Amino acid sequence: MLHALYLLGIAAFAASGVLAAHRAGMDPFGGLVLAFAAALSGGTLRDLVLGRHPLYWTHDRLLLVVIAAVAVATMLHLRRRPTLPHRTLMVVDAVGLAVVTVIGARAAIDAHVTPVAVLILAVLTGVTGEVVRDVLCGEFPPLLLREEVYATAALAGAAVHLALHAAGAGATATTCVSAGLVFALRMTAVLRDLHLPRLRHVPD
Repeated sequence: MLHALYLLGIAAFAASGVLAAHRAGMDPFGGLVLAFAAALSGGTLRDLVLGRHPLYWTHDRLLLVVIAAVAVATMLHLRRRPTLPHRTLMVVDAVGLAVVTVIGARAAIDAHVTPVAVLILAVLTGVTGEVVRDVLCGEFPPLLLREEVYATAALAGAAVHLALHAAGAGATATTCVSAGLVFALRMTAVLRDLHLPRLRHVPD
C-alpha cells in the first residue's frame, strides 16, 4: 500500500511540475524537467540525509515510468485545455504534499532517528519538490517561504503520524489519517485564503 501511495504522491508532484511549467510559459522539455525535479527532489534529499544508497529512484523503473507518463499526459491535456485555474495546481500540489510527507515520516521512523528528526525529514521530503519547482520557474520567494499554510500543514501531519505510530496504531490508519490531515489543512487554507502572520507588517 505504501508504494502505491508513494506513486500517487509522485504522480501528483509530477503533474504539478508540468502545470507550473505551463504557467511559466516553458516548452515541453521544461515541463518534463520540472516534472522530474518536483517529483524526485524531496525523496532524494531525505535519502541523502539518511545515508541511504543507492537513491530510491535509481532502482525503481516503475517510478520513473509513472513520472514520465503523468508528465506527458498532463502536457497533452493542457494542449486541449490550456487555461486551467490556478486552484488546480494548488489541489494537485496538496495531494503530493500530503502523501510524500507521510511517506517521508515513515522512512524516517524506519531509520530509527529521533522524533524531532522524523518531523524535520518528513517536512523536508514533502516541501523540497515544491521549492525546486518554484525556483526553476523563477518564482521567488517560493511558496514555502511565503505566508502560506504549507510547511506547517506538513509538520502537523508528520506530528500526527509520529503520535499515532507511537500509540501503536496500524500502518494503514496512521498513513490515511496523517495524509488526510495535511491535505485538509492545505486545502482549507487555499479555499478560505488563510495565511500565516508575517514577521513584520507590510503596508498595503
